Order: sequence, then C-alpha cells, then structure tokens
Amino acid sequence: MKIGSSNSRRKFLKTGGTAMVALGIGCTAKSYGRIIGSNDRINFAVAGLNSRGGALAGSIFDTPNTSIIAVCDVDSRVIDKAKSRVKDKGQEAKGYTDIRRLLEDDGIDAVAIATPDHWHAPMAIMAASAGKHVYLEKPCCHNPREGELVIAAQKKYDRVIQMGNQQRSAPTSQSAIKDIRDGMIGEPYFGKAWYSNKRGSIGKGKKTAIPEWLNWELFQGPAPREDFRDNIVHYNWHWFWNWGTGEINNNGTHELDICRWALGVEIPVKASSSGGRMHYQDDWEFYDTQIANFEFENGKMITWEGKSCNGHQYYNRGRGVTIHGTEGSVLMDRSGYEIFDNDGNSLKKRSEKEVNDGLNLVGGGNMTTLHMNNFCNGIREGEKLNAPINEGFVSNLMPHLGNISQELGRTLKVDPSNGHIVGDAEAMKMWGREYEPGWEPKV
Repeated sequence: MKIGSSNSRRKFLKTGGTAMVALGIGCTAKSYGRIIGSNDRINFAVAGLNSRGGALAGSIFDTPNTSIIAVCDVDSRVIDKAKSRVKDKGQEAKGYTDIRRLLEDDGIDAVAIATPDHWHAPMAIMAASAGKHVYLEKPCCHNPREGELVIAAQKKYDRVIQMGNQQRSAPTSQSAIKDIRDGMIGEPYFGKAWYSNKRGSIGKGKKTAIPEWLNWELFQGPAPREDFRDNIVHYNWHWFWNWGTGEINNNGTHELDICRWALGVEIPVKASSSGGRMHYQDDWEFYDTQIANFEFENGKMITWEGKSCNGHQYYNRGRGVTIHGTEGSVLMDRSGYEIFDNDGNSLKKRSEKEVNDGLNLVGGGNMTTLHMNNFCNGIREGEKLNAPINEGFVSNLMPHLGNISQELGRTLKVDPSNGHIVGDAEAMKMWGREYEPGWEPKV
C-alpha cells in the first residue's frame, strides 16, 4: 500500500520496526518485517553538523527517496549553513539547538547522529524512545554500559539502529570476507590492525568566556559539568575522558571490527594494552601511542597499533588490517584488498571503484553512502543490516576494554557471554560513568 505523509504513515513507520534478535549474524530479511513501502520517503534529522555530520548529510542526499527535514547542533553558526545546504537540494529543514525539541517532531522518521561521543548513546536512546530509527556514528557508546542500554532500547522500542562502521558495506571488504570464508588463506587465526596519523599538540587549555555561538550547557549534556576551555571545541574533545573515548574508539573501532569480522570471532576472553601519551606533553588525556591485544576462546587473536602523532605507515597505508591464516594472508583497507600465499605471492587483488581517504577526518564518500542505503533499505524493506547495533557494540566493546586495561595497567579477563570483566571490581567500575544529575540515560 502507498503511505503518504499523514498520521497513518507516521504510525506505520513507528510500529513496524525490527527486534534485536533479528539483526544478528545470519538472519534473513524476513526476520524483521516490512516497515514502509519501498517507494516511500524517509524523513531524516541530522544531529551534529560539523565534520562527520556533514558527510552523513551528503550520503542522505545521495540515497534515493530521502529528505532532511531537521538539523540540530549546539553551534548556532552551522545551523543556518546546514539549512542552506538542504535548501540547495530543494528541501526544507527546521533548525534546532536542543535535541529534545527536535525529537518532538512527528514528521521525523530517522535520526543520523554525529555528535561528540558522550552524546551518542543517550541521544540514540532518546530517539528510539521517540519512535525514530537511528543511524549512529561510532563509537556507539561512551562506555560499555551505554552500549548495553542502546541494545535494550532497540529491543524495547523496536527500531532499526545501524552503527556507522561503514567499511562493512564496502564491496571489496565483503568480497575479501567471502574469500576468507571460502578458505583462500586456510584457517584465519590472527588479525593485525593499525592507524597512523600526524596529529599536532592540543596545548594547554585556558579557561575563557564561552563563545556566543556555543551552547556549552547542551554540548555537555549528559557529562558532568566542567568549565569551558579554549582547546576542547570542536574536535579535541576526543582526547578527554569526560566527552571522548580516545583514538582506539575514534578510529581503531573500524579496523578492529574488520578483524573480528574476518576471523569470525565475538567477545574476547582477554584484553591487554600498553602505551601512553608519548609524543607531546599537553592536555591530551588518552594515549597517542597504544598497542592493544585481544585473545579469543578459540585461540585466535587480534592486535591494534595506534600512532596518533607519528605518520609512519605500513604497506604504504595509514590504516588497514592484515589477516593471517594457515595458508596465506590478506591485506585489506578501505580502498581494496590483496591476498598472498605463504611465500608472499599475490593470488588476488581487487580495488574499490572510488578511492577512500582513510585519514580524512570527515570520512565521507561512496562507502558511507552504501552504508546509508543499507540502513534505509532496512527501514523500508527489512533488508539485513550490515552493521546492526548488537554487532556494532561487540566491536566497540574491544576498544573500551583496551582503554580500561591501559588505564589500570593490567590484563583483563573477560566473560565472553556478556563482555563483563571478571574478578576485577576496580575495572568494572569503569564499565559505566557518572552523569550530570537529571541527564542519566533511561530505557
């Protein structure tokens, strides 16, 4: 049936979601029912308009039969720019500073979230409870407990929630996984992931007046309150525990996800990490140099090496993975992959049609558009999601375990059934966080 823009359409959108159990590995499209007709328009809101949010907006524009009808940011300067960009596409968007007011709009079907990390899970929960589907940028949670809450919200409110680990939608990555499953490198047992960049120092921040264009109260939202300093907004919040999750979550999530996918593993049984803030001595609270190791109960292992401030590359790539098996290895990144036998001979090579810049801080392009298309097809037709939130959380859990191990200086034993840290009460205190009173996420 054809559903128009009436209340009946909105009701149909809100009652036809998908259960979490239907989004696991191996489920079929029939597992989660048809939500709207394949020809019906999906009305989006985009929250977080700087950097990655602009890339998501571009991919929404490039996804058939979608509209952006609302935009939201705590920076008043970018709201008008975003509205103007939407208008240039022949659409009309309302501008909001407060996400709570945006979510009151019944015309919004889906929310694309590209805010600072501390807002990701609380906003996704709020959106799902308001009946919206959610495209949620990685990391899907500021801490592991929030990931559990997002999954609970997905189940309770029956919404489609896709995490933005877009390489899962790359045709060459999907082809590489198939080749691995087909035995081209024998039994895969080890994945190595890396990220190398040349980030500069963030210096020592000074307390200053809050800029007139910034709603600092809403920027902080769920986070405990701190004074405004001049080296936090808009990007450096990544490196502070109060709002960010460090490089391993910011970028390592992607490659750890690919390694986990390639090896066919779930939650590790052991996690350890070493490193520190080595390149500069400034306000950066996380680690610019980090090596994290994850062991799994079937004897397989994944390691991630992050060098935020040293751009030395491996295989002429700033980021990527190698997957090693009993009969060969795969070199894979966002631009394609190559398979080698154990003597180093190339057996197969395939490249993406569009070159993807892995170190671009915005990270837009065809890969994101493919991922957005998959999300929209999940809403319209029940298409299997490439990165459903339950899968995304397992990959996102690994960086969190790495950070906890690094902060405490010891190896963590992990329960593979739920990811909880075993026999270490101090470590489990870092499973969640403190919230500003009144901002606690609730499902």
